[in-house]
Formats: sequence, C-alpha cells, structure tokens
Amino acid sequence: MAAKLKKGDTVIVLTGKDKGREGEISSVDPKSGKAKVSGVNMAIRHTKQSQAAQGGRVPQEMAIQLSNLAMVDPKDGGATRVGFRMEGDKKVRFAKKSGAVIDG
Repeated sequence: MAAKLKKGDTVIVLTGKDKGREGEISSVDPKSGKAKVSGVNMAIRHTKQSQAAQGGRVPQEMAIQLSNLAMVDPKDGGATRVGFRMEGDKKVRFAKKSGAVIDG
C-alpha cells in the first residue's frame, strides 16, 4: 500500500499527551506503523559517560503511531486525511479536506 504520510510531511498529533502539537516527520517505520516527529513525544534517556561523550539525561523523540497523526492541510492549516488521485499519468497525494495537491 502506498504511504499516506512520508518523511518531511508536517503533521498534527490527534491523541495523547502531545495532542494538538505540530511537527515534521523525521523518520517512518512502515513495518511497525510508527513515525518519529520532531519535537513531539519526547522522553528522557539516561546515557553513561564515556571518553567520547558527556553522560547525563538526554531528551529523545520517541515513535508515535501513524493512526495518531494527521496531515496539516496546506490551505487552512487544520488536520486532514490524505487521498490519492491520478493527475494525467501521475499519481499524487491530495488533502481530502480542501482538495489541494500535497506533492506532485
């Protein structure tokens, strides 16, 4: 199945502790159905000190379910679902809310 959300897309969080926050997708794992969004779902990870790096508490973004994310509509800035359609001989993604083409 084609990916509705891709790396570099601006998304909004629909549920959870970061509900309503926006960010850009930094990586997607289609096998587990999760994505990492910059600045969202942060957790503190403790790292041990080594000769190369300072140890301590490091904030790190954790993966979030794709079902809890929605694309930000390019026209009005709200949450929208993503669909596919053919424009000429090219398959493009579009926002179902406004009908605007997302890429292509």
